[in-house]
Amino acid sequence: LAFCRARVVRVPKGPLIRVVGTEVVIPCSVSDYDGPSEQNFDWEFSRETDFVRIVSTWDSTFTSEEYQKRVGHGDIKLRRSSNDAVELVIRNIQPTDQGRYKCSTPSTDATVQGNYDAEVQVKVISDGLSVSGSKARSSMSLKLSEGDSIKLRCSAITTSPEHTHLHVTWQIKSGSSGSTWRDILSLTHEGKFQPGPGYEERYRNGDIRLDTGANDTYRLSVSQASSVDGGAYRCLVSEWVRGADSSWQKIQEKSVEIASVAIQRTDVVISTSNVSVTERDSLDLTCNITTDRSGIFQAEVMWYFSASPDDTLSDAQVLLSMDHDSVVSDSTLISLSHVDRNSYHLLVRDVDVEDSGYYFCQAAVWVPLHNGSWHKVVERTSAPVSVVVTALEPDYEVFLNASKTPKFSDDPTELNCMITNAQDTEANIRFTVSWYYRKRLRSDDVVTEELLATMDADWTLLLGDRSRERTQNGEIIFSKKAADTFSLRIQWTSESDRGDYFCVISAWSRHRNNTWVKSKDVTSASVSIFWATQDYTLTVEAVKLKPFFVAGHTFEMTCKVSSKNIKTPRYSVLITAEKPLTDQSNPNGTTRIISLNQDSVVRLEDWTDQTRVDGVVLEKVQENEFRYRMYQTQISDAGLYRCVVTAWSPGGGGMWREAVNGLSNPIQIDFQTSGPVFNVSVHSDNPTIYQGELADLLCIVTTEGMALEPDDMSFDVSWFAVRSFALDREPVLLASLDRRGIITQSRRNGSSDLSLERISPLEFRLRVHGCEDHDFGNHYCVVTPWVRSATGIWQREPDIKAKPIFLSVKMDVLNAFKYPLLIGIGLATVIGLLSCLIGYCSSRWCCKKEVQETRRERRRLMSMEMD
Repeated sequence: LAFCRARVVRVPKGPLIRVVGTEVVIPCSVSDYDGPSEQNFDWEFSRETDFVRIVSTWDSTFTSEEYQKRVGHGDIKLRRSSNDAVELVIRNIQPTDQGRYKCSTPSTDATVQGNYDAEVQVKVISDGLSVSGSKARSSMSLKLSEGDSIKLRCSAITTSPEHTHLHVTWQIKSGSSGSTWRDILSLTHEGKFQPGPGYEERYRNGDIRLDTGANDTYRLSVSQASSVDGGAYRCLVSEWVRGADSSWQKIQEKSVEIASVAIQRTDVVISTSNVSVTERDSLDLTCNITTDRSGIFQAEVMWYFSASPDDTLSDAQVLLSMDHDSVVSDSTLISLSHVDRNSYHLLVRDVDVEDSGYYFCQAAVWVPLHNGSWHKVVERTSAPVSVVVTALEPDYEVFLNASKTPKFSDDPTELNCMITNAQDTEANIRFTVSWYYRKRLRSDDVVTEELLATMDADWTLLLGDRSRERTQNGEIIFSKKAADTFSLRIQWTSESDRGDYFCVISAWSRHRNNTWVKSKDVTSASVSIFWATQDYTLTVEAVKLKPFFVAGHTFEMTCKVSSKNIKTPRYSVLITAEKPLTDQSNPNGTTRIISLNQDSVVRLEDWTDQTRVDGVVLEKVQENEFRYRMYQTQISDAGLYRCVVTAWSPGGGGMWREAVNGLSNPIQIDFQTSGPVFNVSVHSDNPTIYQGELADLLCIVTTEGMALEPDDMSFDVSWFAVRSFALDREPVLLASLDRRGIITQSRRNGSSDLSLERISPLEFRLRVHGCEDHDFGNHYCVVTPWVRSATGIWQREPDIKAKPIFLSVKMDVLNAFKYPLLIGIGLATVIGLLSCLIGYCSSRWCCKKEVQETRRERRRLMSMEMD
């Protein structure tokens, strides 16, 4: 391909047929050249044989004398379209310009290859195209109504000696588009119809047509004309000829303005703007059709109603309609009348509040056709008109009074809300009530009212959050005493009920569809419910009856109660004890022992000593005096004892409500003893063991001070384990041994087992049989000493916790792998010997085969069979 590359100069394939007086453009290009990218061009012309120089891109003296004037005036010029292409432009071509035109390019190549010029034949023919309108004058003016038809006609004929085709286009120029002509419909030079932009749908529907007639006429028909069809219309005709390369070339174009069309828009308006009428009156609206149509036509009118001005026709409600035959749809309260040719009245009688909204009408104009049928030419919808129906409000006043006011808590309260001076109240008016409460504050804070109860139009009572539970319990009663009186009664008024009360009377109107709509609210003045109260006071005094006693004796104390400003009080008593912090059973320090409520019912609270279930007694001596006894006191009972008293006053419905709480002075129980002091320690000879071995842990109790006989001492021993190195987990109970010798073990998940035994009066041994991994951890024992006093009563000493010892469980690797290794080696040896035996027997007796081989000579070259 590189060797075949050569310069190529191209011009259009001739002959080029052009019309006299038009502008001719002849392109010329060059390709596959060497040298600079921008090439120069020379143009020459020849009628017979000799060429005359016309114009050049690089030599200003190239033009011959006979063309210098035309080139100087710009009638002939060169127009560069790219570096390798130019166009020769000849304005107002004449028959003398018919001939051959040659385009040449000076050589810039290293070697001469290809062609450096090209010629094209130009033929100039006479102008035989004529375009005219339907009349002699240039254009006509038409005034039409919206929906009418537009029919325009233009004539186009050509007497060209060549075989040419005409391209006819109807165009419009409206005021909205400025000076721009827009295509409506074209009949192309190839005989095809082509609608302009925006007219495709109307062309498919047949509303726009282009027909040809006799005498070379072209008719444009536009049906259902609208406001966008107004403007100036022209007929644009171009003449086309097929060139030597079979492509179509436009040789000339002419146009003529046919008509100026004005479209009178048909509008639909409602004569009035926003309307306000009173309930029970009549609503009168007029729908006017604005049109200058003079012929025969009929209007179709439809009235719509919507709650919002933005609703579409599909969302609106159809009120009434009249078709073009003047047939009106039936309605009882709504009528439609035809006042004159263009006006239609809508009358709505006995309007209601529900008739408030937006009204609009839709009108369609129908015209008769030649076959007697009617055709709808235009349809318009008016802007919505706002209609406000004012309800008839009854005139009345509301008065609230308190028939019963409380002077103390739990007294009844009764409020009456009455309707007074009622006027203009019809049978279609109904009254309901709403009750509100507002709390009184000493500061200037704004307090919003709380709804107690309200009534619907059908007198259904709806309760608020504040009064719902008390109303369901019968503590608050809402009632209607008479047609004009509503009542609120609080059976037992509490301090939380103090505040301001007011009522709201609502008037409801019944509409045509038997629904009730609230028309008016009247609020009463507020009534204050308040009474003076004094703060409750309660005093509790605890007295210790015996100033001194020893362990094993009975502790006894009384609680005396006095109160003020409490109406017929009753008291509930709770006995509490504050133990020393060393008490392991109650690390918080305060223990609830026994209680007696306001109905004299005794209950054990946190007293969990099963051996002394009946060891505490609380009884009521007098109305304001209570006595507490503790039998066979133990040293562990030492602490501060108090009485917690709650005063109760009678509330509504036989219920008791809490008034005030009181706390007595403390009474101390302190045992002065010089008995022995116990210490506990944990010991193990071997704290590190292997899995499966036995672990021995000893809990050793030692005494200091006063020596006791073994029979006067007894111990409760409990073993605990913490499964961690740092004592950061909860202890787990392993086993326990009480002083009567009963052993209790906790549930275990592993295969190891526990045993707990007493090996001496002061030593207790815990054994873990078959230790496993989960048996590791810190182990300790908790000992509870019991000492028998001189009177023979067993006294419980405080619990003693030993310092923990860490038990480590290791795994014996040799013992763990000894038997599996021996078994594996033995099995491998047996299987190997068995495999050798099977192989020997198979080769000896089962797979033996005699093979006869021919004797081969020992030569240098072997036979092919052997190879």
